[in-house]
Amino acid sequence: EEEDTVSSEKPVIARMQSLINQWEGESHQHAIFLSCYQMMTSNVLDAIDQEEFQDSAWVREFLHRFAEYYFEALETYERDPASAPLVWQLAHGTARDPRSLPIENLLLGVNAHINYDLVFTLVDQLRSEWSEFSDEERATRYADHCYVNQVLARTIDSVQDEVLEPAMRGMALVDRLLGPL
Repeated sequence: EEEDTVSSEKPVIARMQSLINQWEGESHQHAIFLSCYQMMTSNVLDAIDQEEFQDSAWVREFLHRFAEYYFEALETYERDPASAPLVWQLAHGTARDPRSLPIENLLLGVNAHINYDLVFTLVDQLRSEWSEFSDEERATRYADHCYVNQVLARTIDSVQDEVLEPAMRGMALVDRLLGPL
């Protein structure tokens, strides 16, 4: 029943969870990045629900478009790996390599999604409105964008504890030794 509630209220989370469930028994490590991404997406959606943003509707739309870029790259890679964006070819190809490290898969996925998909998402979301915006409206968009980063930063310890530590023996020790570094 709880999964049905999540599916109806947060379909992007349910879609991510479905893929994670599918991948968990397989020999590749695609679930590493997506588990992190799901946690972060869920926390941003919770912040939207708590009205922590100046324009929650815009952030929600942005979040969903951003996720679509991930799903589109994944579907393209699964159909024809060579036709996927190069950065996603590297991330998905490495996740399929049983010798790759979980942290390597996490960082390659984060790199692809932030340094590639985020740029396109920002252009998609801002192109039609940016030139018409006042300085105050632009500042609002920027503040919401920056606040997303704050929400994501609050998630990092959970990602270490719930995603990386179970996948990497010794990560708990590294986490204790380095602390918040």
